[in-house]
Amino acid sequence: MVLKNIIQVALAGVQVVGKAFGRALQSEIRASQQAAQRHGGGKEGRRKAVADTSSGMTLQEATQILNVSEADSNEQIQKSYDHLFKVNDKSVGGSFYLQSKVVRAKERLDIEQGKEGQTPPPPPPKEDS
Repeated sequence: MVLKNIIQVALAGVQVVGKAFGRALQSEIRASQQAAQRHGGGKEGRRKAVADTSSGMTLQEATQILNVSEADSNEQIQKSYDHLFKVNDKSVGGSFYLQSKVVRAKERLDIEQGKEGQTPPPPPPKEDS
């Protein structure tokens, strides 16, 4: 009798978890489809949504972090990246967290510009005083 009650409780728990997992999965699929639609739909929207997900950052956020626009030249983006990377260096009292955000922002812009397999160039050499 006790064993039967334990099994019933366990089955009820499994059903609840299964239903919750199913709802979460459906919600995630809907959110993914909506993200693709927000980015223009179709293959291009899907590509942008994947880029946002894989980099963990939207294109808008990346341009705000580096203080550039999408239309800026590669040289301007690189100049902004180098400056922000240098001023956020921990050895000069900067923040490693902010420095890593700068790197991720540069990576996201590189993805958008089609330089997906490349990593951001190394920072300029440290100047000894």
